[in-house]
Amino acid sequence: MTLRYLDFDYSEDGDGCGNWDAMASVAGEHLPALHAEIAEVLDWAHTCFGEQRGPIEDGGLWDYDLQAVEETSTSQSLRYDDTERRVVAAAGTTGTPRHTVTLSLCGTAAFCDAFRERFAVE
Repeated sequence: MTLRYLDFDYSEDGDGCGNWDAMASVAGEHLPALHAEIAEVLDWAHTCFGEQRGPIEDGGLWDYDLQAVEETSTSQSLRYDDTERRVVAAAGTTGTPRHTVTLSLCGTAAFCDAFRERFAVE
């Protein structure tokens, strides 16, 4: 499977355990596709390693953290008032919400190797 929204970065600790971290930010119309991609990744992990999920330090082979935030932004127009000698801001229009999701997976070398192979990530 080629990941379209999740772009994972990999890091490793001194004990050989790896961390895969991804963040994606999409407009509302792409949110269902992003959620489906996250579900695909987590379904694979639960199917292949599910019984061994838990903190590595407690003997687990893998774990994950999933978080999201919805943000809207409002543009501003700025102008310099030369009479008052200051910058004056006026609110503009509010844009469409963006949905930012972070997914972090950690695991043993075996989990990371299988993840790398399944999702063709480096």
